[in-house]
Amino acid sequence: MKLTILGCYSATPRTDTNPTAQVLEINNHLFLIDCGEGTQVELRRNKIKFARIKHIFISHLHGDHFFGLVGLISTFRLLTRETELHIYGPKGLKDIITLQMKLAESWTNYPLFFHELTSKNSELIFEDDKVEVHTIPLDHRIYTNGFLFKEKPGERKLDMNAVLNADIDVAYYRKLKQGFDVENKDGIIISNHEVTNEPIKPKSYAFCSDTAYSEAIIPIIKGVDLLYHESTFLEKHEKLAAPTKHSTAKQAASIAKQAGVSTLLLGHYSTRYDNLKDFKLEAETIFEPIELARDGKVITF
Repeated sequence: MKLTILGCYSATPRTDTNPTAQVLEINNHLFLIDCGEGTQVELRRNKIKFARIKHIFISHLHGDHFFGLVGLISTFRLLTRETELHIYGPKGLKDIITLQMKLAESWTNYPLFFHELTSKNSELIFEDDKVEVHTIPLDHRIYTNGFLFKEKPGERKLDMNAVLNADIDVAYYRKLKQGFDVENKDGIIISNHEVTNEPIKPKSYAFCSDTAYSEAIIPIIKGVDLLYHESTFLEKHEKLAAPTKHSTAKQAASIAKQAGVSTLLLGHYSTRYDNLKDFKLEAETIFEPIELARDGKVITF
């Protein structure tokens, strides 16, 4: 699983910082998460192939999280894309995008599907044989979701020495990987656990931006390997967090600690701050380890 940060600042783009956008590579999927202004430029800068993006997840309809979307959709058209594109986001997103395309007379030449979200409870919105994506309802000024990306458990691993000693025919190897007991060549039932090992532990990633401090998300993100949680403000500006429905670095760390996550990734910084290390220092008083999101940063886990 690999996460590439394309942008991690709040509000307005600057010459050296970008609003929210991330790419998550998980089991041969390339998921784009939010799409602030400049996203397609950052995709090129990070050498991410446009054609591999088939699913886009938009958290909410504030501009710094989706103003780059119509441009990206249009670029896909200019590149003569044929692969279908699925977009998951709040109700209203389809109207915004299709109105722009209608007025510009620039309909896509590829299948475009919108999956509009309205539920205030966590729900499964994407699933295949290897990956699940669930919403994480957040507490922001407008309807907002985070997203939980989870690998499904993989196949069991064959202990080849044990398999050969048990004299199991190769035709049964597939069933062993699937967790079944099988007969050996003498007709004796061989317990699966005697000849296989546990699969690699599935990885998980939770994306939470933008949100006020909310303990309601803790059961959903419990034990994830990596949690991205917005930290718009430092403690000295905590009074601004509640009315704007944002979080401080310490509040993000408190959520991470209560949820028992492995690593906390901070981001969505207000552009009022020049020294991002202060976010890490404040959060580390409550939880460790802490990572700081930076434009262009790549995390493999």
